[in-house]
Amino acid sequence: MPRRSFPDLLALPYPPLGTWSQIRSEEVVDMLGAAGFDFTIIDCEHGAFGIETAEKLIRACDANGVVPLVRAPCADPVFIGQALDAGAAAVVVPGIASADQARAMVAAARFAPEGTRGACPCVRAGGHFIRDWRGHVAAQRETVGVVALVETHGGLEAIEEICAVEGLLALLIGPFDLSVSMGFAGDYLHPEVQLAIDRMLAAAKATKLPVIAPVFDPASAEAQRQRDGWLEKGAAMFVVGTDKIIMADAVSRYAAALR
Repeated sequence: MPRRSFPDLLALPYPPLGTWSQIRSEEVVDMLGAAGFDFTIIDCEHGAFGIETAEKLIRACDANGVVPLVRAPCADPVFIGQALDAGAAAVVVPGIASADQARAMVAAARFAPEGTRGACPCVRAGGHFIRDWRGHVAAQRETVGVVALVETHGGLEAIEEICAVEGLLALLIGPFDLSVSMGFAGDYLHPEVQLAIDRMLAAAKATKLPVIAPVFDPASAEAQRQRDGWLEKGAAMFVVGTDKIIMADAVSRYAAALR
């Protein structure tokens, strides 16, 4: 099955649909592919696993035509290199709070002389020393990189400068953490949080940076309402629930209906 890249997602004739993979199961990724999800974000921050499991889930994504993004546990240049070496199409870096931090993360995804990523021809993304290394370097430069996850009040205050950082693939907005950071305890629908999100969207639009928007609610009507609201504001891609939210909703409905 041909492998799609992050730019391939943006070139689709519809807004790409993804989720978060927090369950360490290749079979769940199989189901995402069968259901038609375009990408998933393998969550090494909130999932109870590290790079070894992430690589297995990336392989499952490749087998199912799902574009594998990996969420780093923190803004760690070493992890960014590991995830890209394992075959991630992009690395989502949480808690981006300044333009300097965003630039450092972009550099961590690029080989010298443009960046600081360590180079090894024996990694999975490089074909384990089988594929041409120079071709690999060129392909990585053109297709992989960093998605900035902005989810704090500090990141909000620097959002215009963050969005202007050259080399970012996209902005992912984190409304839940943002609401906590702003003192609203998870109420991401609070009017002040929504105003903050509007500021983020405007900053991304001004720099033509694609926006990945979250849709939390598993109820189809509310999910559609949230998606339509994001579309009207210019979002390009959607990450829906998490695999845990999707599963929790299904098992809860079955239990309630049959108990």
